[in-house]
Amino acid sequence: MLGFTEFELGSIWNTMPPHTHSRRTEIYLYFDLGENIAMHCRGEPQATRHLVVRDREAVLSPAWSVHCGVGTGAYRFVWAIGGDNQVFADMDPAPIATLR
Repeated sequence: MLGFTEFELGSIWNTMPPHTHSRRTEIYLYFDLGENIAMHCRGEPQATRHLVVRDREAVLSPAWSVHCGVGTGAYRFVWAIGGDNQVFADMDPAPIATLR
């Protein structure tokens, strides 16, 4: 699957709550950030790592990794999902209280 997300001014969070896809990998390509950055959260829910993402940079989230992000301003991203299950609603949520 492939999708496109565009944020209006004042909207900066994507993919909330964070989640995994047990049988798929998801890739994000952030763009139109300008001088802004995005903080992309990935890793196991109990041991997340945050990446500083700049304009036209991509992030790979393997099946075991949560994914969500927030920008310092409006931005856009293209996301792609690959794996053996292409049902979009097939998500394993990681409740915010469990993130570390």
